[in-house]
Amino acid sequence: MSLVAADTHAALWYLEDDKRLTRAAGAALDGAKRILVPSICLVEITYLVEKGRLHPAVLPRLIAEFEQPGTTLQMSALDLGIALALQEISRFDVPDLPDRVIAATALFYGAPLVTRDAKIRSCGINTIW
Repeated sequence: MSLVAADTHAALWYLEDDKRLTRAAGAALDGAKRILVPSICLVEITYLVEKGRLHPAVLPRLIAEFEQPGTTLQMSALDLGIALALQEISRFDVPDLPDRVIAATALFYGAPLVTRDAKIRSCGINTIW
């Protein structure tokens, strides 16, 4: 698979080789030439660090990975195309705004989204878990 998108936890678990990734999720990420990480994931990480749910070193680790030569991770900025694609993701199906932006990013790029989130997985976009 040449392109996949990853939600916040999938991207972090991939970086850390965390066993919470399913075999299918890990294979999709390992086999991708590019892994899109929506920029809102960085905002979500900041929020989770502030709440004490993630270690403060997580964000610098992810940012450092973006800067590595040859990395497959690529940050995807929230732009007009993604903002318009958001209209295709119902807030009733996916009520959390960051999750809707993540789903809209995958939809806009036509990439399967690696996510554990059940609401995103049931909203009708192509997901892998």
